[in-house]
Amino acid sequence: MTTERQHPRDCGIDRTPTHRQPFETPWSGLELRVPNDRNRESLISFVECVLVELTHADVGAEYRSSNIWGVKLTQYIAADTVGERFEKRHYDERLGWQEQTISRQDVRDELINRLARPASLATNQSHSYPVEEPDTFRVKPTWQLRTDRRPGEK
Repeated sequence: MTTERQHPRDCGIDRTPTHRQPFETPWSGLELRVPNDRNRESLISFVECVLVELTHADVGAEYRSSNIWGVKLTQYIAADTVGERFEKRHYDERLGWQEQTISRQDVRDELINRLARPASLATNQSHSYPVEEPDTFRVKPTWQLRTDRRPGEK
């Protein structure tokens, strides 16, 4: 028995949702500014999504803060395939790079606390010239994370 109904794929219908291009990666929208208007539950969910992506994709997370003394970066990269250990890299223009291995729970707690801050560290009024740019957090491919150069160097 034949039918006049065609399967959607036979009608030339694009089944890719319009809000998402086929070339976008699942982690491409994982970024946030501090301060933000998310509640604690939303931040916890956001951080859990980040941790999943760090474990299953070749990406790292970077928290960037600027102040009168320069840029500070904190990067997190999965150190094992099960997502229980992470490499934490911290860069301070005055001190250079420091690295350590920390647990998933420590990364989770650090990120939630940083992202829940009511103000950017850049707006700290303890010095006479506050930096205008807010703190930013984003997930990036690991090849974009820098370990041997100062931020801004190519």
